[in-house]
Amino acid sequence: MEIAFTDRYGGVSASPYDELNLARVPQGDDPAAIAENWRRVLADFAPGEAVLADMEQVHGNDVALTDGVGGRSPVCDGIVTDRRGVVLAVRVADCVPVLLADAAAGVIGAAHAGRLGVEKGVVPATVARMRDLGATDITAWIGPHICGGCYEVPPAMQEEVAAIEPATRATTTWGTPSLALGAGVHAQLQRDGVTVIEVAPCTLETEALYSHRRDGARAGRLAGLIRIRG
Repeated sequence: MEIAFTDRYGGVSASPYDELNLARVPQGDDPAAIAENWRRVLADFAPGEAVLADMEQVHGNDVALTDGVGGRSPVCDGIVTDRRGVVLAVRVADCVPVLLADAAAGVIGAAHAGRLGVEKGVVPATVARMRDLGATDITAWIGPHICGGCYEVPPAMQEEVAAIEPATRATTTWGTPSLALGAGVHAQLQRDGVTVIEVAPCTLETEALYSHRRDGARAGRLAGLIRIRG
């Protein structure tokens, strides 16, 4: 099993993306640059077997099963496979990227958990789909995302989300209501009996990472990648 979370360095995208923008929708970046960025990432992460299975992410809780064979990327926020030679990918720029694996069962997954994804339970749905494939002893890696100290939200929004997942309730470093989405995901995984590993610097506080809250609509995207080593 092999996992990785990218930063913004080592690619070819020009300013303001500088450099390894892995966005699905260019939003002003050069599509050729994004394609070259992905070529570099896959050549490094899975040389010789770079079959990418990604998602058209929509802040929902649908989970797709993929065999990595051609066609359009599924519209979903969780994706799972039990096939070797397939690289699962999740893209984020503040939301929580989650990579999951049961090495013994040979089942892997990836999930995209923004505010709505945490509310709708996309990560528990991904765990359930993995268990349908025979996974029992699952480990999850929570990747870089905006922290509770930075993710300020209106009080009503905080109450709405915390009513569903209390672990998300937080306060910014300047004393206003916020959401700790990573803590919410962590709590959901623990309730499902999943071993959790945090790989989670704050995207907003870390210049080496992309942040939509910091950079606006032209923020690039980092990626979480997982594969069954072939």
